Amino acid sequence: MFGISSIYILDQKGRVLISRQYRNELPANIHETFNKKLLEYDEYTQKPVMIDKDGYTYIFIRHNNLIFMTVCSQNANCLMIFSFLFRLVQVLQEYFVNVEEESIRDNFVVVYELLDEMLDNGYPQTTEFKILKEFIKTESFQLKEKKQPEPANFNVVALVSNKISWRKEGIKYKKNEVFLDVIEKLNMLIGQQGNVIKSEIIGQVQVKCMLSGMPELKLGLNDKAFFEAQGRQARARAVEFDDIKFHQCVRLSKFENERVIQFIPPDGDFELISYRLDIRVKPLFSVDVLIERKSATKIEFLVKAKSNFKPKSTANNVEIFVPVPDDAEQPQFRTAHGSVNYMPDKEAMCWSIKQFGGQRDFMMNAVFHLPTIVSPNRDKFQKMPINITFEIPYFTVSGFQVRYLKIQDKSGYNALPWVRYITQNGEYQIRMS
Repeated sequence: MFGISSIYILDQKGRVLISRQYRNELPANIHETFNKKLLEYDEYTQKPVMIDKDGYTYIFIRHNNLIFMTVCSQNANCLMIFSFLFRLVQVLQEYFVNVEEESIRDNFVVVYELLDEMLDNGYPQTTEFKILKEFIKTESFQLKEKKQPEPANFNVVALVSNKISWRKEGIKYKKNEVFLDVIEKLNMLIGQQGNVIKSEIIGQVQVKCMLSGMPELKLGLNDKAFFEAQGRQARARAVEFDDIKFHQCVRLSKFENERVIQFIPPDGDFELISYRLDIRVKPLFSVDVLIERKSATKIEFLVKAKSNFKPKSTANNVEIFVPVPDDAEQPQFRTAHGSVNYMPDKEAMCWSIKQFGGQRDFMMNAVFHLPTIVSPNRDKFQKMPINITFEIPYFTVSGFQVRYLKIQDKSGYNALPWVRYITQNGEYQIRMS
C-alpha cells in the first residue's frame, strides 16, 4: 500500500491555494489534469475517486468553496485517504471556525505546519487537534460568523473622525458626471444535449466618478431583499444575491438595515460592488457539431451556432473554438457569416463573427485532411469542450438593474449619472460528447 504522493487545496475554479508534494514522481501540473477530468462530469455524476490513463488516482472532497484533493501514484487506500481528508477539515475548523477560501489564504502558514505534522511522507500521523495544538502555536485568524468586507472599519473611523481617507477635499469639475458600468461574466458548462450542467454569474459595478466637493450618493438596485425589507412584493426580475462585497466607502450599516447603498465615492475609477450569483440561466449560445469521416484521410465538420437571447440585443466579437484532431491539416472552410481560422497550437478552429444578433443561427462547414499515419491522440478532440467568447452590450443575463442613482452635495450642483450594462463570457463551454 502506497501513501499520498501530493495534496492540494483548490478553490472552486480549480486554482491552487495550498499544495504539498511528498514524492517527486508526479508532473508539476498534475492538478490541471484533475481539473480537466472534473469537467468530464456534472455535479451529479462526479466521482470522488478518479483514475487517469497514466495510472494516477485522484481522491477529493468538497467543503464550502474549496476542494481538498490528493494524488496517489499507485495502489491507493481510498478509505484511509477519505478519513484523513475529513479529519483535516475538522482540524482546520478547530483553528479557523469557518474553513473557506479566505481563511485558507489568511492562514497559509498554519495550514502548511498542520500538513507537515499530520502527514509524514504521505502517511497520516497525528490528527488529534489537542495534540496538534501543543506543537503548532502560530497565531491563526478566524472569520466572523457573519462575514463583512474588512473595509467596514474605515467607515467607522470616517464617521467618528469626520475624515474620508479615500477622498481628498477641494475636488472641482466643470462638468459633474458619474458613470456606472455593470459588467457580468457568465461561467457556463453545457451538456451535449443542451442541458445546463453548471452556470454562475460573476458581476461587478465599476464607477468613474467626476464629481466636485464631497458628494453623497444613494444607489438603488432591484434587490429582492430590499423589497422584502420594505414589506413589498419582490418584482419578477428582482435579484437575490448569493455573495456581495462593497468598496470601503459604502456605509455597511445602512445596507444591512435598509438595503440601501449609500456612499461618498473616491475620485476617479474604482470598483463599487462585486457579486456572485449561482443561478440556472438559459444558455446564451448553443452550438451543434455534426462530424462525418469521409474517409480514413478526410474529416468534415458541420457547425451550427444559434443565439438564444432577445432579438433586440447583439453580441459583438463572438469567437467559437471547435476542437479538431491534433494531426489535422489542409483545412477548407465555407461560411456566409464571419471568418474561420485553423489554430494548430490550440488544436481547434476559430469561427469569428463580428456581430451576432439575437435569435439568429449561422452555419459553417469545415473539411480537414488527415495523415495516413494515425496520431495516438487523434480522437481526443471529441472529449474536449467547445469554448465561446463574446460581449453583449446593454444587457445583463441576471436581470441586474440600477433603479436609481441620487447625487447630493452641499453646493447643490446638478450632476449627470450614466449607467451602462455589459455581459461577457467567463468560462463558457459546450461539451461535444
